Amino acid sequence: MTFAKSPKTQGSSPPAGGDGQPAAGTAAGSADAESGAFGASAASGTGSGPGRGRAGLRAGGLACALLLLAAVCVLSLAVGARPLSPAEAWHGLVDAGSSAYPVVHEMRLPRTVLGLLTGAALGLAGGVMQSLTRNPLADPGLLGINAGAAAAVVSAISFFGTASYAGYVGFAFAGAAAVSVLVYAVGGGSGATPARLALAGTALNAALVSYVNAVQLLDTASLDRMRFWTVGSLARAQDDVNLAALPFVLAGTLLALALARPLNALALGDEAARALGSRPGRTRGAAIVAVTLLCGAATAACGPIVFVGLMVPHLVRSLTGPDLRWLLPYCGLLAPALMLAADVLGRVLGAPGELQVGIVTVVLGGPFFLYFVRRRRLAQA
Repeated sequence: MTFAKSPKTQGSSPPAGGDGQPAAGTAAGSADAESGAFGASAASGTGSGPGRGRAGLRAGGLACALLLLAAVCVLSLAVGARPLSPAEAWHGLVDAGSSAYPVVHEMRLPRTVLGLLTGAALGLAGGVMQSLTRNPLADPGLLGINAGAAAAVVSAISFFGTASYAGYVGFAFAGAAAVSVLVYAVGGGSGATPARLALAGTALNAALVSYVNAVQLLDTASLDRMRFWTVGSLARAQDDVNLAALPFVLAGTLLALALARPLNALALGDEAARALGSRPGRTRGAAIVAVTLLCGAATAACGPIVFVGLMVPHLVRSLTGPDLRWLLPYCGLLAPALMLAADVLGRVLGAPGELQVGIVTVVLGGPFFLYFVRRRRLAQA
């Protein structure tokens, strides 16, 4: 018995380009699937209601994140050894005749600005690293990048007598870049897996932290300058440090945001990224430059601070999905909010003294890291 193909079967998928052009419909469906894969809303571009609804929710969430950041900034200006009400903090900010003006402008405003800069830098660096390595455990602290910058800066302080941010920052960039390349190479290069990268970063981080501690023990004269810096502190923030860090953080931020679409494409694989017009090699190189700028500037300014770049992208991803065009702006707002909240918490818990922000982020981030690792193991079981 012979079976003939039914015309209805042949025409079950209406061709987009007319008779004999079924490939156009296939390509259009593939493009829609690719857009959905990394959160790009092709539907929103055509006026789809659900797409507009998702974009509206994300935009509303971004506005809420901005309000949260503003509230934490007010707390950072108001809380300290001399408590201020929000009204007093505002007058101290704008009224030169206010009794709170010296407290706000000489101590708390530089500290708040530094928290904003370094928090945004670490949050964006964490988001870019997790996307680039496809490793949910990627963090500038866990992978040793902050430790590399710290080791370079400690070497500059001890061996070369460097005492200014302008001197620190070059060493910090060199250390961060060297460890980035080394972790990637030790982790397997192009064949690196998330587990191997995490192991390589942990080993290098332990070695570099040991080196930093050894230098501190051997050079007691420089120990006082290093001890607050190496635990991660905003307490010695100054306007000149903030102004020196600003261009590097701004350049790294703009580069990271510009990489959102290419990194979205890279998440589909190298071949798919090339088909979408992206250049994987150039994207990876630019991402490493962005992470180096952000981590180097942040570490040189306030020392190595861990877990901020790990916690915030995970929390944000549950709100925005994997689309970096939304994830990175959220990280740029919520990471400094977390940094300043940790700093304020350190002032409250350590009163009349204070706990350094690097200690508070470790206390907050350690349980989160263990919870996340355990959840992943249960999901894989």
